[in-house]
Amino acid sequence: MPKARAGKRPERREGRAGGILFNTGAGQHILKNPLVVNSIIDKAALRRTDVILEVGPGTGNLTVKMLEKVKKVIACEIDPRLVGELQKRVQGTCLANKLEIKVGDILKTDLPFFDACVANLPYQISSPFVFKLLLHRPFFRCAILMFQREFALRLVAKPGSKLYCRLSINTQLLARVDHLMKVGKNNFKPPPKVESSVVRIEPKNPPPPINFQEWDGLVRIAFVRKNKTLSAAFKSSAVEQLLDHNYRIHCSLHNTEIPENFKITEKIQTVLKDTGYSDKRARSMDIDDFIRYFFSLYAFLLNFFKFCLNLYLCSTD
Repeated sequence: MPKARAGKRPERREGRAGGILFNTGAGQHILKNPLVVNSIIDKAALRRTDVILEVGPGTGNLTVKMLEKVKKVIACEIDPRLVGELQKRVQGTCLANKLEIKVGDILKTDLPFFDACVANLPYQISSPFVFKLLLHRPFFRCAILMFQREFALRLVAKPGSKLYCRLSINTQLLARVDHLMKVGKNNFKPPPKVESSVVRIEPKNPPPPINFQEWDGLVRIAFVRKNKTLSAAFKSSAVEQLLDHNYRIHCSLHNTEIPENFKITEKIQTVLKDTGYSDKRARSMDIDDFIRYFFSLYAFLLNFFKFCLNLYLCSTD
């Protein structure tokens, strides 16, 4: 009899718990430890008058506990099977009237009004959801969110840390972020492959007077190679070519003559040198450094750099 060929076993995408088949590939890991659930609710400091937004309620372990303490919970769930389980859990109880369920992709829908957000998020939507949340108006009080451990540590990373990145600086521009507690994988069913952490995010109100899209364009350039100087970052051929191309479009649209032998890189290097940022490195720059860097560049390049930067941002999305 011929030997069977050895091959890699396919990665398991689903797990069964409580009679339900969960799709772990879609981030369905139910928080089962009541001590962790209670700790999250305590740290959220919920009020009787609160409207709470929850994303990915699963079977409702966290939802039911919150319903006992607040005015209303708006639970957003993409899986109709879990919507049914959540509805059955509160059906016929006094909690049913306090629960509103929205079915669909939270990233593709407008957020409702809410006072606080408490959620065990599907980890693959962590980054887009955080910024959707922070750019939401009107302001909410705080968010208590479960993330993959590494992502959580990037959110709270400080200058000089290996994990300090564009995510860190952008989040900390818009909010105060605190790491609250670690949560081991065995607290979930089925257990994920990674460790988790709970983070508190409190939006800054009022926010800094900065256009976030333009800010992100500058930060993106700085963090392409965060160990390089800003001078070197702007000398990158890709950045240089794109900014030069966009500047020429800007001049064409505004009937502006381009000086002979004009090089946008030389202009930017002059600005960086004059403002003292030429030898700065993104890895060691804090929020205040980046804000001064942002406004310094805009003060010198007000006539054309804003346009170039917006086109750069669109080109790299």
